[in-house]
Amino acid sequence: MRTRPLKVALLGCGVVGSEVARIMTTHADDLAARIGAPVELAGVAVRRPSRVRAGIDPALVTTDATALVKRGDIDVVVEVIGGIEPARTLITTAFEHGASVVSANKALLAQDGAALHAAAGEAGKDLYYEAAVAGAIPLIRPLRESLAGDKINRVMGIVNGTTNFILDKMDSTGAGYQEALDEATALGYAEADPTADVEGFDAAAKAAILAGIAFHSRVRLDDVYREGMTEVTSADFASAKNMGCTIKLLAICERAADGGSVTARVHPAMIPLTHPLASVRGAYNAVFVESDAAGQLMFYGPGAGGAPTASAVLGDLVAVCRNRLAGATGPGESAYAALRVSPMGDVTTRYHISLDVADKPGVLAQVATVFSEHGVSIDTVRQQGRQDGGGEASLVVVTHRASDASLSGTVEALRNLDTVRGVASIMRVEGE
Repeated sequence: MRTRPLKVALLGCGVVGSEVARIMTTHADDLAARIGAPVELAGVAVRRPSRVRAGIDPALVTTDATALVKRGDIDVVVEVIGGIEPARTLITTAFEHGASVVSANKALLAQDGAALHAAAGEAGKDLYYEAAVAGAIPLIRPLRESLAGDKINRVMGIVNGTTNFILDKMDSTGAGYQEALDEATALGYAEADPTADVEGFDAAAKAAILAGIAFHSRVRLDDVYREGMTEVTSADFASAKNMGCTIKLLAICERAADGGSVTARVHPAMIPLTHPLASVRGAYNAVFVESDAAGQLMFYGPGAGGAPTASAVLGDLVAVCRNRLAGATGPGESAYAALRVSPMGDVTTRYHISLDVADKPGVLAQVATVFSEHGVSIDTVRQQGRQDGGGEASLVVVTHRASDASLSGTVEALRNLDTVRGVASIMRVEGE
């Protein structure tokens, strides 16, 4: 074993960073044995140096992150500060000064992953980011290494624990959205401002990263269709149960049937209770992968939290340090396929549409005619009069697969019917 330690600079020492530092200290001997050399925490960049950080030598703490990554003796920079800047500049500076990088920064990678990979390649250094998607779940490495010889056709998963906790509570207890969100906040699953989670921004960034790796094409955050879950109601769950389904916020990345394009999207969807993702409860994550040779695979586990995310960071750290000792680098960006990213209007799926209609003869025929005129085939229809009377009824239509564009035209036409009082909800049905 080499005795000179590999030096690590840690950028950020919050929930994840503090766990990274703790594991590096408590598992130092095991890490050294697995790597083939000791690893040494050489510096920790933070914004508030006065804050007490248990187990970290105060002499290592600095507010000058730029000076830390420029030192020249740093072998690996671990970036867990998040956001776009200064993280982007610090990472590129680290490459320029001879360090490889391990990052958990999904937002930055989804927005500027290609540029970061180019900077790493030019410097001959590694860029690893297992922790950027699905926390502790080994996902990125299996996609870009274990399945490198296979053709991946679809990646569909629950990649945000906060939203899964909320939807699971609504499903299992009958709670409304706000009530479930309040509980998630009280338990620490949801941030004080939950927008990034409940509006799908977090999941969309992860979808961009997954689609790029799975399909060997550049997919940016702007390419991902995003729809939040704040409009999901208890009535939607009741409808889902009538169909033998539940509701999940899904990130879906798939290859078109002709192989010439891909799509990436995030939105709530009904999935059958028989699908493996339907049983994912609480704040857990799971990702379902479909490929030509391997078939169907599912990756499941805690998708967030200090220790789980630090586990993924340390896994990357071990791999990068091994590469460093061998004088080699691991896989970089693979974007050779350069597949076109199709807009959401081209996506085909099933739809569950709930309408408020006049309770009188002929309404169903009018509605069916609208669907037919727009080329949308109906699978099932259920109509039920309101118990409170009032001359209105609920009409639920489930379609066969249709494009998003054709469904949008159908709904617009339905709104123009005198017999349709309103469109109560529209939800996609996935996981057939």
